[in-house]
Amino acid sequence: MTRFAFTAFAIVLLAMPASAAERVDLELVLATDTSRSIDESEARLQREGVAAALRHPDIIQAIQSGYHKKIAAAYIDYSSANFNEIIVDWRIIRDLESAAAFARALTETPLTFGRRTSISDGLEMAASMIENNKYLGTRRVIDVAGDGPNNHGRLVADVRDDIINKGISINGLPIINDGDEGFASQFSIKDLDDYYRDCVIGGRGAFIVVAKDFPDFARAIRRKLIFEIAFGGNAPKLLHRVQGGRRAFGGYVYKPGCDIGERLWLRRFSDPDNN
Repeated sequence: MTRFAFTAFAIVLLAMPASAAERVDLELVLATDTSRSIDESEARLQREGVAAALRHPDIIQAIQSGYHKKIAAAYIDYSSANFNEIIVDWRIIRDLESAAAFARALTETPLTFGRRTSISDGLEMAASMIENNKYLGTRRVIDVAGDGPNNHGRLVADVRDDIINKGISINGLPIINDGDEGFASQFSIKDLDDYYRDCVIGGRGAFIVVAKDFPDFARAIRRKLIFEIAFGGNAPKLLHRVQGGRRAFGGYVYKPGCDIGERLWLRRFSDPDNN
């Protein structure tokens, strides 16, 4: 190293703050739906599904295959801004012990329940958490799961675009909840996977994995986490071979429109026959 180069390197080191961000392979926020369409058993299936995935040997192997051999993760419940909750704040996961501790904190925290379905509020909260944490990830990802379209807050496609412009990717796990009945069923859509593909996900390597119902959530989230952690931007190239996975095709357009949830909500409360 030349004297000039060494001097420049020393200046950079001196300029670095004492509390420099900790480097990780991935900054990941897991965001799960706790709107009125989610009952207690479904909410518990989501929590337990993530906890089981984190304890799985394949997830630990994926984490330890990275350059830094660790990720930073957090978990939130979302429905709408006034009801969103951080369930597990940022933690480092590097091995089975730290993964099990995260999973234990997740399952031991009481369930929360909110109102409306604002994927956009959840995404904004997750993005803010990523931008203001103490970690520096090679990749920054929001993993959002839910059983219905956005019907509150900003339009989800607008929020998605703002977030990916910050260098944060959004991956999706739509849950096909055909068992919806009563009030919640009025705001559900049958092609939620296509909605997520066009209106919710975005950024480098964005993809979805579909859960065919709530009992299938554990399988779907485990598979999804393996791709997110181990493969990053290569995940879409692999997912076309995976049952329950969909590639994020560029240029796909959701024909009913990304405001379908807002229109369903407005129709429900503007129709005199529904009051």
